Amino acid sequence: MENKVPIVSVVSSFSGLTMPVIGMGTASYPPVDAGTLKSAIVEAISAGYRHFDTAFIYGSEQPIGAAIAEALNIGLIKSRNELFITSKLWCTYAEPDLVIPAIKMSLENLQLEYLDLYLIHWPLKFSKEVSRFPVPKEEVSVIDIKTVWSAMEECQLLGLTKAIGVSNFSSRKLEEILSLAKIPPAVNQVEMNPLWQQKELNEYCKAKGIHVSAHSPLGSKGTLWGDNRIFDCHALKEIAEAKGKTIAQRWQICLRWVYEQGASVIAKSFNKKRMEENLEIFDWSLSVEELEKIRVLPQCKINSIGTFIEPSAELEAQL
Repeated sequence: MENKVPIVSVVSSFSGLTMPVIGMGTASYPPVDAGTLKSAIVEAISAGYRHFDTAFIYGSEQPIGAAIAEALNIGLIKSRNELFITSKLWCTYAEPDLVIPAIKMSLENLQLEYLDLYLIHWPLKFSKEVSRFPVPKEEVSVIDIKTVWSAMEECQLLGLTKAIGVSNFSSRKLEEILSLAKIPPAVNQVEMNPLWQQKELNEYCKAKGIHVSAHSPLGSKGTLWGDNRIFDCHALKEIAEAKGKTIAQRWQICLRWVYEQGASVIAKSFNKKRMEENLEIFDWSLSVEELEKIRVLPQCKINSIGTFIEPSAELEAQL
């Protein structure tokens, strides 16, 4: 099938690298079995997805690798080069001597020779393997960004990834990287949706040439930490009705809003119909009035640091 998803240039990377503006997320809660996830990825490739977002901690790297192999075997794609694959450095490996072994482990899981984008998952280091969430605060510290970022740069220089970036980083932490980086981060993947708009961070990243990629564009409904705030938002319901969208298609309003902010978006659904609907946001736009309705919505962050680690005022002050 012809892929009609727009692309965006990724700077601070190998020349000419582009990224589809919609990617399929593969983190799931509760977790799905590997066979179900593999089938969903193959279905997504058939539907037109070319960007897949994973991470070591998601447990989805191996099913994605198996799905890519199957897609190549049955002719859905002609080459791995047609895909854009993002993975992430987990906090347990956020030490300079562990970064290259970590990306090689991810590549082995994915059955790939290189990633398109490798991100530091959080600006945090865990002292040992995580056995429960939230992580005990005594096992958490802020990463040594200078040495870890240097190792990330080495990943790119070695050809293990075409671009490097970060995830869940504030402008303060980005400023720290930019002050010492030889290769600046190409992407900052953060929570972004109509109820957590990230306007200041988005503007900062644009000014610095860092592309923003939005995770949780629909909130985190169905997770331990999420709720139905976006789904139940009256303003979004009104806009969806005005656009002739069904209740299920209300998600498209959120995805289109993110796209109109100049960000790319990571959307997760393992349902074939929903996958297809998530791609149907490029032949219409939000009006000035609709954008204003969204702009004034009350803001509430869903994926806070406190979701994943025990509260620590000292640690949060450093982030």
